[in-house]
Amino acid sequence: MPSLPIDAVDHLPRPIIALGRSYPDGHVIEPHRHRRGQLISGATGVIVLATSEGRWVMPPQRGMWIPPAVEHRVHTVGAVSMQSLYLEPEAVPDLPAHCQVVGISPFLRALMSEALELPLAYDLTGRSGALMELIGHEMRRLPSLPLSLPYPAHGALAARCRLFVQRPEIHETIDDWSGSLGMSRRGFTRLFRRETGLSFVAWRQQACLLSAMPRLAAGEAVTTVAMDLGYENPAAFTIMFKRAFGRSPLAYLGLRNGAPAAALRGA
Repeated sequence: MPSLPIDAVDHLPRPIIALGRSYPDGHVIEPHRHRRGQLISGATGVIVLATSEGRWVMPPQRGMWIPPAVEHRVHTVGAVSMQSLYLEPEAVPDLPAHCQVVGISPFLRALMSEALELPLAYDLTGRSGALMELIGHEMRRLPSLPLSLPYPAHGALAARCRLFVQRPEIHETIDDWSGSLGMSRRGFTRLFRRETGLSFVAWRQQACLLSAMPRLAAGEAVTTVAMDLGYENPAAFTIMFKRAFGRSPLAYLGLRNGAPAAALRGA
């Protein structure tokens, strides 16, 4: 598995370059951007990605799509063994223009593993070229997962959202926020939905649930995380989590019985 920064091999005339890197728990990659698009996959650990537009949380066995030239910051929770495909901007048409957490099927995961075994300057004809072409076809079918938190562009509201993400609390209200911003309740709710595409209540819930994932992946108890977020009890938190993501927190993160859940790979 080649363990090189993309800048060292970006010049290679290949539509897709496969690279692998390992990062320790708590590693931070400061804001940067790539000329190529990037598809990340990781079997363990959680990746938290932030841009000026929002925040994304990638649990184990999922993937992350980062379009070309998007500045982003990365933070790892738990040791992460990362597989990345770097794509020339026009290599695979019609990929999303914004960052997304995506499902990675077992088939695509196997293709990525095979790609990592190829020479960096692989033969564009024959099996190697066909493998990369097949990867491109599979990437057009990546399902988007609801693991993003949009940030508004409005300056004061964006600052308030970022402050909330640092210490989320499920019981903060529209009146709390509108008052702090010097706005009427009606004006605030209209602005919030226009800027984020979500109601305040839906955004607040998403912020709380996404903030919980890295903490749970790091080994904190569900009870501790739930109470810190302001839920009345762990059961209330778990019910809300299951409504949003279809599984209990530990099952969704592959932590049930201390082992990754194989069923999560395409979830």
